[in-house]
Amino acid sequence: MRRSPEPFLLQPLVQRHEQHSFRELRLPGEQVDFCSNDYLGLARSSAMQEAVHALVQARYAAHGSTGSRLLAGNYSWINDVEADLALFHEADAGLIYNSGYDANVGLFSSVPQKGDTVIYDQLIHASIRDGIRLSHAQAYSFQHNDPEDLRKKITRAAGNCFVAVESVYSMDGDMAPLAAIAGLCREYGAHLIVDEAHATGVVGSRGEGLVQHLGLQDACLARVQTFGKAVGCHGAVVLGSATLRDYLINFSRSFIYTTALPPAAIAAIQAAYSLFPYMDEARTALRGHIQQFRNGVEALTLLASETPIQVVMTRGNEHTRTIAAMLQSSGLDVRPILHPTVAKGEERLRIVLHSFNTAAEIDQLIKVLLR
Repeated sequence: MRRSPEPFLLQPLVQRHEQHSFRELRLPGEQVDFCSNDYLGLARSSAMQEAVHALVQARYAAHGSTGSRLLAGNYSWINDVEADLALFHEADAGLIYNSGYDANVGLFSSVPQKGDTVIYDQLIHASIRDGIRLSHAQAYSFQHNDPEDLRKKITRAAGNCFVAVESVYSMDGDMAPLAAIAGLCREYGAHLIVDEAHATGVVGSRGEGLVQHLGLQDACLARVQTFGKAVGCHGAVVLGSATLRDYLINFSRSFIYTTALPPAAIAAIQAAYSLFPYMDEARTALRGHIQQFRNGVEALTLLASETPIQVVMTRGNEHTRTIAAMLQSSGLDVRPILHPTVAKGEERLRIVLHSFNTAAEIDQLIKVLLR
């Protein structure tokens, strides 16, 4: 016999429907991809598939894991790839996590302590906010990309002070003023942590990320490079000192109490890093698409962005859904970003451009948006 809906679960869902903010899982269709974070097309790349297959065959890799890395789940390949990642990103050491979410939660829940202070950009990712909540540190936000507001907050900090930013913001597409922020951290003795999720693979001559592009790797306590965007696979690495790596192995619960990534996932990470640093043509094409799009929709309200994440402000959940539905009916996969994911009145279309999109597809996108 089917159970009746639990009222304490049903009521919040009813409210979501009323607010036009109810979320549903959708399967990808045959529409043109202006939605995914596969900026360089590696997730769909035959070269990537062939490289992964070759690596798995060469190392006779198992398909599954056998436990946490502190028990039976550690193996030489994952240690080798961590060392390779640290070398590529000019860090002393790296520790692989199962996802960017796990990495941020594990880092921020364990490193700041009671009596410390975390100061974070007000648009910081939910995974960092969740990690901060699990720590015993006090926390303040500062105005988005505003070094002067950050300065005011740093002067109030107690204990060890940690400053958390993203290099490229996932819902706005803009870049952090990292040089100014790093300078403030140096001036006040704060520890800088940068999430490079949406910069890895895209920013820098080899896709190394904004921190290295600006030569600021030594200014960071930690960097989080995630692999689920332009790198085209899954997982993340926290980069920093060997001491930080040892600390996380001992105190980061999202690392300690989870099954290790299987060898096939490590093969995908290694394959991606053998490919994306040399994808200059794809990054050049991507920059051209960004310019084509921005030139074509100057009449619309855009957020400033030089990255593949382009934002058209629409405002209002219902209105934003209507425009997204019009785009989707035209064969263009553009998703609405609604309240409460963004603040009320900041609803938008998040349009993601890729190296594999064509000029004709972008022209079609522009025409439909300007109707």
